[in-house]
Amino acid sequence: MAQHEVKFTVPERPLGKADVEFAITRDGESLGRLKVSNGTIVWVPKNKIYGYKLGWVKFDELMQNNGTSER
Repeated sequence: MAQHEVKFTVPERPLGKADVEFAITRDGESLGRLKVSNGTIVWVPKNKIYGYKLGWVKFDELMQNNGTSER
């Protein structure tokens, strides 16, 4: 079974002014970075500069339509 690891750093400034970034790895290799801000969520795959952005309303729709139910 694959081992996933999530690491993050929080900038030393108000959250409203800066993204929170999560580094996602699988079996020790990078999958990408997840950037979370007040207005959007951005997935940046490994070895890429640009990412894929969703607003929170679209992210909510995506998760409700494609995610699995979790308590």
